Amino acid sequence: MTAAAVATHLVEVEFKGNRRAFYTFTGEAAPSVRTAVIVQVERGEDFARVHATGELAEKRKAGTTHGKASPDRLPEIVRIATKQEIDTAVRLRADEDAVRKAAIEIVRQLKLDMKVSDAEWQWDRRRLTCYFTAEERVDFRQLVRQLEKRFSTRVHMWHIGVRDEARRLDGVGRCGRQFCSSSWLPELRPVKSSSAKDQRLSTLNPAQISGTCGRLMCCLRYEHEFYVHSRKRFPKEGKIITTAVGEEKVAHNDIFRDLVTLRDAAGESRSIPLAQLRREMGDTSLPIEDESPVDESGPEEQELVPLTRNAAPATPPKDPRPREQRPREQRARDERAREQRPRDQRPQRPPAPAPAPTSTPAPAQRPPAATTPAPHVPPAQLQRPIAADLDADGADDGDDTDEEDGTPPTADGSASPAGVPNGPNAGGEGRKRGRRRRGRRGGRRGRGGQGGGEGTPSA
Repeated sequence: MTAAAVATHLVEVEFKGNRRAFYTFTGEAAPSVRTAVIVQVERGEDFARVHATGELAEKRKAGTTHGKASPDRLPEIVRIATKQEIDTAVRLRADEDAVRKAAIEIVRQLKLDMKVSDAEWQWDRRRLTCYFTAEERVDFRQLVRQLEKRFSTRVHMWHIGVRDEARRLDGVGRCGRQFCSSSWLPELRPVKSSSAKDQRLSTLNPAQISGTCGRLMCCLRYEHEFYVHSRKRFPKEGKIITTAVGEEKVAHNDIFRDLVTLRDAAGESRSIPLAQLRREMGDTSLPIEDESPVDESGPEEQELVPLTRNAAPATPPKDPRPREQRPREQRARDERAREQRPRDQRPQRPPAPAPAPTSTPAPAQRPPAATTPAPHVPPAQLQRPIAADLDADGADDGDDTDEEDGTPPTADGSASPAGVPNGPNAGGEGRKRGRRRRGRRGGRRGRGGQGGGEGTPSA
């Protein structure tokens, strides 16, 4: 073998229970499918068979879960298995059933809530892996100790789900064929109950849509997208639509024959093609998502159909009157219509005209007013009591003049004696000396009074 002929090939191998992994093989040509090989594992060597090589292995490595999780540096295939090594693997597979039964007996003795599904020997007998299912977390440390003592090897316990269990054990489904998860399905994805409802499958009896594992069948995902896109072309069942006959209710949609069953108010039913229903409805009553998908075969075969339902509404005739002379409702409608348009299509408002300059003569300046000094007032007159206007009970007598000198009061309620200036230019003493305030009881209270409404001057 020359060095030029040696090459490294990507190979996908398969272990027991449909467990797969990617390895590299160094040689002139990659081994053929189903060839027995001895590969490197974490602790020693194991037996496997070739599942895919070449371009198929490259695609599966880029599109599968175990391929994406592979390390950057892949392990190597040690050699092609010999006949003696194949016989050793066959004897180990026959012994695994006895190991599983022994593990089940120990589980019953320990009263553990778990189910041992499968047992797998490593080809060199350095490790024993037991697969089990359980609803809750299980403490299996005592089980591991007893199994290691009985089989004198390292024991690994692997908790798996019910769908992984069906994938490992394999079997025949309701369709009469091998499980998809065991034969060709690259990874197990969750299946929702909405997939069955969208396909109009009865969910009243879960056994009809469940697989051997007790979960929803994996094949419910295969055609789910087709059902969803096909039903978008039809009106919703139970919807009342207006056709050439009148108002009718959509009773049933047949997506395979493109038929729609309608029922009128009298209870009479009729089935018409979807194309005829569109013509009767004017082809604009159905929503946009109900339109049939556009053919993507080529740009020349596609037909551009104008969507009249998305056309802009007709613009009402513009009022010739200026905006200030239009009614308030008309101005509000015009403003809303303007705001709904794109900014680049909005009409620009004309700028407001600049005010015309006006020649207003400047006001004439008034000469400064002559100030007259305030005359001197004796202090005794400034401290004159102001309780003369109050009756004996402290109430106002209603007279608006001062009883002593008959001088009318000022605007702030104080009387101005003769010769004393009264007004905004009067001195502070002249404004404050005769101020009166209304008390709590409605009477007037002077500065020298005692209590509310008392008119007796202070001593």
